[in-house]
Amino acid sequence: MSCGLETTALLVRPDNLMLAQKEKVTPARMTAVAETHSSTAEIVELSILMPCLNEAETLETCVRKALTFLEQHRINGEVVVADNGSSDGSQEIATQAGARVVPVATLGYGSALIAGIHAARGKYVIMGDADDSYDFTDLSAFVEKLRQGYDLVMGNRFLGGIKPGAMPPLHRFLGNPVLTAIGRLFFHSDAGDFHSGLRGFSREAILGLDLRTSGMEFASEMVVKASLRRLTIAEVPVILYPDGRSRPPHLRSWRDGWRHLRFLMLFSPRWLFLYPGALLILGGLLATSWLLIGPQIVAKIVFDVHTLVYATLAISLGYQSIIFALFTKVFAVSENLLPPDPRLTRLFNYVTLESGLVGGALMIAGGVFISLYAVVSWRAHSFGALNPSHTLRLVIPAALLIQLGFQTVLSSFFLSVLGLRRR
Repeated sequence: MSCGLETTALLVRPDNLMLAQKEKVTPARMTAVAETHSSTAEIVELSILMPCLNEAETLETCVRKALTFLEQHRINGEVVVADNGSSDGSQEIATQAGARVVPVATLGYGSALIAGIHAARGKYVIMGDADDSYDFTDLSAFVEKLRQGYDLVMGNRFLGGIKPGAMPPLHRFLGNPVLTAIGRLFFHSDAGDFHSGLRGFSREAILGLDLRTSGMEFASEMVVKASLRRLTIAEVPVILYPDGRSRPPHLRSWRDGWRHLRFLMLFSPRWLFLYPGALLILGGLLATSWLLIGPQIVAKIVFDVHTLVYATLAISLGYQSIIFALFTKVFAVSENLLPPDPRLTRLFNYVTLESGLVGGALMIAGGVFISLYAVVSWRAHSFGALNPSHTLRLVIPAALLIQLGFQTVLSSFFLSVLGLRRR
């Protein structure tokens, strides 16, 4: 993603900050001092990144706190504000406070952060909201973990504490815990707060994840992809304070909650397609086997061919679901949305177009054979009326086999098309 970098840059070095204190110069003067040392400036270690959309009330406070942290801990760093088209003068406020402003034309929380990460000059990046809900003077734990070699350091608000009024009860007791639990289950992540807005990371490692989402689900994407790529992840306690804005937050509970959940499901074909499909097939096979014997009576309730129809439907739906899991996995790996899976590679050593065509043909042949047997039975009754309870126990499985066989043939061709790029 490209973004304009025309605004003046301020490199915060300890000697520059001490000079600013001694001479009591303005941020503009500090910028000039930094630029005079550009040829000998040390490598920027830390970029503190803030996404911004109309944060005039709190932005200056956040920037000055971040600069204070860099000064007090003598860290060569910068403060970057990724502005998403503010109309309240946030850009000027950030520049005057000493930050570097990166204009981002594409709207969205994720869009702003992606552009900011690309524009950051630091080896490490600590990102945090510009609403003064996090204390930018207390980032030492993040820097310590990053210097130890962790790729991603997550702030955990539930470990550090949530001040009264800082988080709505719906988010605190339902939204965040449920979505975090789903993320931990689906992706085997140790992160205890998937949606913390304060986190630090190695810029190089996170750029390697090829993050793409433009909205609030960006927070989930970073943790999910980091977990899937086996990056080293640590957690530190952080305190969440009530934000300092007088307007409502940009976050919309149900809309953004759904976007997070949708992302988690789409990035886990196993939980979205494979496991539900396997359960449907298992339940359908058990019920079908039970009903093929004959009518079954449980607590005076008769289960007959009508139930058999739904049992075979479960098998059909489960089979479709598993095939969709394969489609999704192959596509996601080929598009670099998910990391390569050795199990998938081994599977495709056996599941080829040819083996799929043979398997599908055998299922179709089995269905046709059972259908012919049913016709022969009908002929024995001079093609007259038949007992549905008997004949449908042949016709229904025959139709299922023909359907599954035809679906297998088509799916084999489609999987081969998806696998062309992979091979």
